[in-house]
Amino acid sequence: MIPSIDALPERSLWHPVAAQAELGADPLALTLLDQPLVLWQDASGNARAFADRCPHRGTPLSMGRVHNGRLECAYHGWQFGADGRCVHIPAVPAFAPSSTHAACAYEVRGAHGLWWVRLASGADEGPPALAELPPRWVVCGPYDVATSAPRVVENFLDTSHFGFVHEGWLGDRAHTAVPSYEVAAGPGGAPCVPHYRAWQPQANAQAREGAWVDYRYEVLSPYGALLTKHVAGDAGGVPSGTEAGGESGDVTAAQEAYALWVCPVGAEASRVWFTLFTRDGSSSDASLRAFQHTIFTQDQPVLESQRPRRLPLSGGEAHSAADRLSAAYRRYLVAQRITFGVC
Repeated sequence: MIPSIDALPERSLWHPVAAQAELGADPLALTLLDQPLVLWQDASGNARAFADRCPHRGTPLSMGRVHNGRLECAYHGWQFGADGRCVHIPAVPAFAPSSTHAACAYEVRGAHGLWWVRLASGADEGPPALAELPPRWVVCGPYDVATSAPRVVENFLDTSHFGFVHEGWLGDRAHTAVPSYEVAAGPGGAPCVPHYRAWQPQANAQAREGAWVDYRYEVLSPYGALLTKHVAGDAGGVPSGTEAGGESGDVTAAQEAYALWVCPVGAEASRVWFTLFTRDGSSSDASLRAFQHTIFTQDQPVLESQRPRRLPLSGGEAHSAADRLSAAYRRYLVAQRITFGVC
C-alpha cells in the first residue's frame, strides 16, 4: 500500500526550495514533494512559504503580488499576512476573516545560500549544520533533473564513475581501481567515509595539473551530502607523509567542500544545488560555477538515463565491493523510512 502524502516521513525533513538570491519582490512558485508552494517576502524581508492555493477559490497565490507586506490573490484580491491569516477581503472590507479563511503556511529557514521549507513539524530545528569548512562559499545551480532525489545523491557518493563520466577532469582510465575504504556511521546513523584517496587530472577550478586528493564523504540527510577535499599544494603532488596511492599522512585544512542539496520536487523529478566552500581567493564566482557546471552536466544525462528513476531499495540492481558507500546509503534510507523517490 502506498502511503498518502500526508503520512510521508519526508514531510518533517527540511528541504531546499530556492536560492536566497532568487527571491525578490514577486511571489515565487515552487514544488516540493509534489505539493505546489509559493515563496514570498513579507514587509520585514522575511521569507514566507504557503501552499500555492488561495482558500477562497483555489487560484494559485503565486499568480498574485506582494502589496504592503501582504500576499494578495490575483483573483479577488484577498490579502494574507505573514502567518497565513487572511487580513482583508476587498469585496466585504468590514468583514473580519476567521481562521477558516487562512492560507496554509509552512516553516522557512535560510541556510547555505538557500531557502529551506518543511511541511510538517519534526525533531530537527533547522537544515543540516556544517562546520569547519573554508570561509568562502558560492551557490551553484539550480539544475532540474528528470530523476529521483536519491538517484542524484547516490551518484554524488559514487567514485567508480570518475574515470568514465568525468575523464580528464575528476578521473582517468589509468586510475579506475577503487581502493578499499571504510564506511562509518555519522550522526543519526548517516553513512560517512572518513578517508578516500583518488587521482584527479583536474581536482578543482584552479588546478593546472593532476593531484592526489583526499576525500571525506558525509551523508547529511536523505537528500543531501557533503564532499570535503584536501589537495596537496596548489595543483598537484602528494600530501606530506603520503606515498602516491597510499594512506594519508598529515594534510592541511580542507581546501574545498561541495555540499549537495536536492529538492525532491516529485518522485521522479529533482531540483539540485551545490554550495561550494573554498579557500580559493583568486578565481571568480563565475569560474567556480563554470567548473561545477561542467562536472554536473556530465553527470546529468547519465542520471536521467537510469531506469528505474526511483532508487531501488529492495533489490533489482547488482553491486560490487566498490559500491560500499552506495549500499550503506540505501540501508540508511530504509532505516529512515524514506518512501519518496525510491522503490
